[in-house]
Amino acid sequence: MGKKLLLLAGDYVEDYELMVPFQALLAVGHQVDAVCPGKKAGDFILTAIHDFEGAQTYSEKPGHRFTLNASFDDVKPQDYDALVIPGGRAPEYLRTMPGVLPLVQHFSQADKPIAAICHGAQLLAAAGIIRGRRVSAYPACAAEVELAGASFADIPVDQAVTDGKLVTAPAWPAHPAWIAQFLAVLGTQITH
Repeated sequence: MGKKLLLLAGDYVEDYELMVPFQALLAVGHQVDAVCPGKKAGDFILTAIHDFEGAQTYSEKPGHRFTLNASFDDVKPQDYDALVIPGGRAPEYLRTMPGVLPLVQHFSQADKPIAAICHGAQLLAAAGIIRGRRVSAYPACAAEVELAGASFADIPVDQAVTDGKLVTAPAWPAHPAWIAQFLAVLGTQITH
């Protein structure tokens, strides 16, 4: 039986970090409602493609238009089993929008699984839900993670870390580890 998952995104979310988990979670039978504050089902958000090309930080290129399949204003967090937060630039501004932090806090307070990748940790930190936890994120977010009272997990870019029901990773190269760990926390059984 699939779970009902909420995916919180916004304009300039990282393209892979939105699309890959969205499609992978659907593929294994979960319902995934992708929402953005101020937008409704059928609206689109713009994505950004971040790559690691030898510069001191990632590069950014235009991504795709991603069509949302649910409306933020209709979301009742108690109706969802887990939360997914992709990275990119979206978490930076989403944390300032009305209703976002209480929504994220609900999942923590209700002890529901949360998967966040890359800059998604900015939302976790702003929501005040990671004190005492071990959290991975894009390395540039380490200060925010630590200032929020968490221990920054400085792990390879293709790895993930699980702390209770919180699954975090540094960036999209970690998708295999991050998604696998999140599926384990969800109790998803995949048979061959």
